[in-house]
Amino acid sequence: MDARDGTGDGTGGGTTDRADGRLRRARFAVAAVFAVHGAVTGSFATRIPWIQSHLDLSSGELGLALVLPAVGSSCAMPLAGRISHRFGSRAALRGLIALWCASVALPALSPGLPALCGALAVYGAASGMADVAMNALGVETEERLGRSIMSGLHGMWSAGALVGSAAGAAAAHADLDARIHLGIAAAVLAVLGSVACHRVLDLRTAAGEHPPPRFALPPRSALVIGAVGFCAVFAEGASLDWSAVYLRDVIGSDPGVAAACTTAFSCTMALARFAGDPVVRRFGPVRTVRVSGVLATAGGVLVVTAPGAPSAVAGFALIGVGIAVVVPLAFAAAGRSGPAPSRSIAGVATITYTSGLVAPAAIGQIADAGSLVTSFGLVTVLAAGLVAGAGVLRAGAEERTAAAKEKAPGERSEAR
Repeated sequence: MDARDGTGDGTGGGTTDRADGRLRRARFAVAAVFAVHGAVTGSFATRIPWIQSHLDLSSGELGLALVLPAVGSSCAMPLAGRISHRFGSRAALRGLIALWCASVALPALSPGLPALCGALAVYGAASGMADVAMNALGVETEERLGRSIMSGLHGMWSAGALVGSAAGAAAAHADLDARIHLGIAAAVLAVLGSVACHRVLDLRTAAGEHPPPRFALPPRSALVIGAVGFCAVFAEGASLDWSAVYLRDVIGSDPGVAAACTTAFSCTMALARFAGDPVVRRFGPVRTVRVSGVLATAGGVLVVTAPGAPSAVAGFALIGVGIAVVVPLAFAAAGRSGPAPSRSIAGVATITYTSGLVAPAAIGQIADAGSLVTSFGLVTVLAAGLVAGAGVLRAGAEERTAAAKEKAPGERSEAR
């Protein structure tokens, strides 16, 4: 694709300054898109109890419905590259973010379980396509800047999710109908997303370039990188969904302390993502993930051996710090691993989404067969896998650094 984003063709100082300014604005714009995407997720998550009560769903029926977002995402993610090829990256992202924001209102409007399943499939499809498009633009912006920004972008997603969930919690506390709350959230976030998309890079298809296939298996490189992401997201899903239960049932903590553990985990993840980019610039993705894996493994060991709540909370916090930067770096490595970044990113995203879907159920099944301590023993083993698998995130990192040093910011370049 030709990178026709207005960065200029000249080599003069003024042109370079303008190009630098446009790149900075593009970085902030894509960061805002990540925050909007996270806010949609946070808004929906807080109103799941309302939807269950409103439709009078059993836990089993709700669990079935909540599988559909992952199914929709996995099916639709490969389409994101084709949409960007057809309309250009900026217009595609604007449309996909608008669709994602609008889709959050659909589940609350559903009259019954079949409609809810359909709404959640659309919700997941919109999420997955927007996710691939914004990560592909994040990778391209990172390459042009010549320094790591993906961790910070995912930190913005976490911050957006926290803001969205806080607003949703306030709406739930005020007993506001979820149809009204999510309708307002959809409209506000769609406007914010559209404004943010105005400044992202606008990558256009080069003349004669063939469109990507509608559906295709991810390249082998994406599968290997996705395996690293799988380990991190499994630990994330297990900790988010089961940390409070672990403190209550294994440690014997009161409900307030148990709930605070989940909050501590989420906050440490977000903070570590914001702090991650300078670390990656200093040490590189491979060493960063290896050290992160050591921290996550140490956290897992602390959880399974914890004699009391302070040790267990500290263990979950360490897991959060350890896995925080892995998925952003996996997306970045996928975008550098071949000639079709959207396809590679879609492959990694599908694997990580699958991990997030499998993890909570797997932890529960292992706990039923043995104990929650055994379940988090598995999480610890997977965290150790980050140390062993970190080398696959090296893909293209050296080439990107060298290219960034040789290429002036004002030059036009070919967007992969």
